[in-house]
Amino acid sequence: MGPGRRPRIGITTYHRSGEERLAFSLPSAYVDAVRVAEGIPLLLPPGEDRPEELLEGLDGVVFGGGGDLDPSLFGGAVHGSNYFVDAERDAFELTLLAAALERRLPTLAICRGLQVVNVLRGGGLHAHLPDVVGEEIDHRESQQRHTHHLVRLAPDSRLAKVYGAESFSVASWHHQAVDRIGRGLRAVAWAEDGTVEALEDPSAPWLLAVQWHPELELEPDSPDRRLLGSFIEMARSGS
Repeated sequence: MGPGRRPRIGITTYHRSGEERLAFSLPSAYVDAVRVAEGIPLLLPPGEDRPEELLEGLDGVVFGGGGDLDPSLFGGAVHGSNYFVDAERDAFELTLLAAALERRLPTLAICRGLQVVNVLRGGGLHAHLPDVVGEEIDHRESQQRHTHHLVRLAPDSRLAKVYGAESFSVASWHHQAVDRIGRGLRAVAWAEDGTVEALEDPSAPWLLAVQWHPELELEPDSPDRRLLGSFIEMARSGS
């Protein structure tokens, strides 16, 4: 791809919604973030029989946030706080992610997306984070509103190089988080309460996986603009 070309970026959508499950949706911030970083956004709704075919012609893929993964996928138990659990979306995203990683397609996994990465690799999740670390650090204000907190990056991580910093504030909007870390992955960022906030695979530099929401921080001086720019540059260069 030439230096002036805008890479084509697939973005996974939420599950089917409404009483009759007639609508797919996605917060516009994901689309805006890809456009701000000079990519072309294309939405990828669940329901395809062969999700891997959607990757044809794409230069990168974003796995967005949303509802909880089915706890049976990682040996967990149902929790009263679970919401928007959807078998169709789970199966779609796990298959799509496996295909993207096999193809070495630049992949940005955000919030639920990071959890999909971890579960695909055999990892587990905390069912409800306040039960584990308390509420000294708010990881979301409510199911409808995000909040902010500090994260600390491992100095030797790829993310530390991308951000050019080892500590900064992020937009946070989750109630679950990594518990057991999946095969081949390492934790490279933490909240002040010890919650894992990012994962890397040393053998897959094309994978960026963060628990926070960079798409909500689009101000020109935001550190997250560097993450989005790095992802789009990988997609543009094909690595």
